[in-house]
Amino acid sequence: MKLRMQKVCELVQRELCTVLERHHRFENCIVTVHGTDVAEDLRTCVVHVGVLGKADQQEAAVERLNRERGAIQRELYKRVKLRQSPQLFFRLDRTAEKAVPLIQIIDNLPPPAEEPAAE
Repeated sequence: MKLRMQKVCELVQRELCTVLERHHRFENCIVTVHGTDVAEDLRTCVVHVGVLGKADQQEAAVERLNRERGAIQRELYKRVKLRQSPQLFFRLDRTAEKAVPLIQIIDNLPPPAEEPAAE
């Protein structure tokens, strides 16, 4: 990814976090923005969100974000001035859920054995 596109993705992610925090409340769950993928032509942006909550709450939160996409985009583009304002598409990111079992396995590993000192 080119440096410019990487900076655009980071800017959109940072400002989108601010917009969601200030203007949108979610009941019984926490919504975080894990990353953004802005197309090279700046027409579309896939937003990867993580939702801490039950499975039905996760799907409901992503559906709500996609339903309220227009209002979210308006607030975002007041803060971010781009030549072309990309259309947002929200997708559920489950990487944190997949990482928990792996972290538990690593935590349960025995400590490494110490090597005897060479004399």
